[in-house]
Amino acid sequence: MIKIYNRLNSKRGEGYIDIVILTIAAMLVLTTIINVTPIFLTKLTLDNYANELAREAEIAGRVGAETTERLNRLNEIKGVNPTVTWNRTGQFQMGTNATVTVRTQVDIGFYVFGSIPITLESTANATSEVFWK
Repeated sequence: MIKIYNRLNSKRGEGYIDIVILTIAAMLVLTTIINVTPIFLTKLTLDNYANELAREAEIAGRVGAETTERLNRLNEIKGVNPTVTWNRTGQFQMGTNATVTVRTQVDIGFYVFGSIPITLESTANATSEVFWK
C-alpha cells in the first residue's frame, strides 16, 4: 500500500506534462493568429478599394463609367469582389461630396466549431474637383 502511495505522490515526470500543455496552448494561439490575419488583410484591401474609388470620382467629377471601370480593374488585381454603394450617382459639382461604401463578407473558420461570418465595411468620401457648366 505504501508503494502505491509513494508512486502516486511522486513528482517525477511532472515537467513532461507541463511541456505538453504549454505546447498545446502555443499551437492554439498560433493557429488563431493564422486564422484571423486574413481578416485584417481583407480590411486593408477594402480601405484601399474605397480610397481609390473615391479618388476616381473626385477626378472625374461623377459616379459612373469611370468608377465602374476602376472597380473592374481593382477586382482583377486584388481578387476581391466587394459590394459597392454610392450615396449619389451621376455628376456632382465642384466642392460637393459623394460617399462610397465597400462591403464584403469573410468567414472565420475555427476547426470543428464552424464558421463565423463577419461583414467588413470601408467608407471613403470624395469631393469633386470638376466644375460642370
